[in-house]
Amino acid sequence: MVTCSHFSTQIAVQRARYAAERGASLLMLMPPYHGPSLKADEGAMIGHFGRVADAAGIPIMVQDAPLSGVTLTVPFLVRLACEVPLARYFKIEVPFAAAKLRSLIELGGEVIIGPFDGEEAITMMADLDAGASGTMSSALLPDLLRPVLDHHKGGSRQEAALAYARVLPLINFENRQCGLRATKSVMAEGGVIKCEAVRHPLEQIHPATRAGLIELARELNPLSLRWGH
Repeated sequence: MVTCSHFSTQIAVQRARYAAERGASLLMLMPPYHGPSLKADEGAMIGHFGRVADAAGIPIMVQDAPLSGVTLTVPFLVRLACEVPLARYFKIEVPFAAAKLRSLIELGGEVIIGPFDGEEAITMMADLDAGASGTMSSALLPDLLRPVLDHHKGGSRQEAALAYARVLPLINFENRQCGLRATKSVMAEGGVIKCEAVRHPLEQIHPATRAGLIELARELNPLSLRWGH
């Protein structure tokens, strides 16, 4: 999967085509956003997604995230899935994601192929209960989230809840204290990458925050903490 989001349809199309030509099997795409007072209407957004789909010819994961500042209603997402058949995967990471996922699945039916959640999987259990196909977490602990999904899909909800409760403190720390810095710091600690610096103007992770993160990670021993050794 390759993200090709951009407020310019032309640039998003170029990025999508470039990714598809080099082997991408799925694209991630936010709606076009220009700022709080300059946004595309629903028709223009469908045109944006449609042109990207036509250019790349591979499925699109629609990213419904607060970062864009664009409200994507459930009726609009269903309309998008109907009018742009390649855009039938959805990453829902807005507040009350479970309720939105449930409504999306109920209204869209079989045209909703891949309803997913995101936001570091911090609401994964509720979202799976609502019908999500899976989660799009960070790369910090996907190996530890897999059992949650497997148990849930296998009908063992209690086992899924126990597996999720075990990893939730680390997910919460990542989501609320670190953001994207968490994966970089754990991978650096695990020898997977050499540098955990983030680009300016983001602040580097505070040493005390990093220490708390690594302490929680060591208790769970995810692959990201040991893969490089």
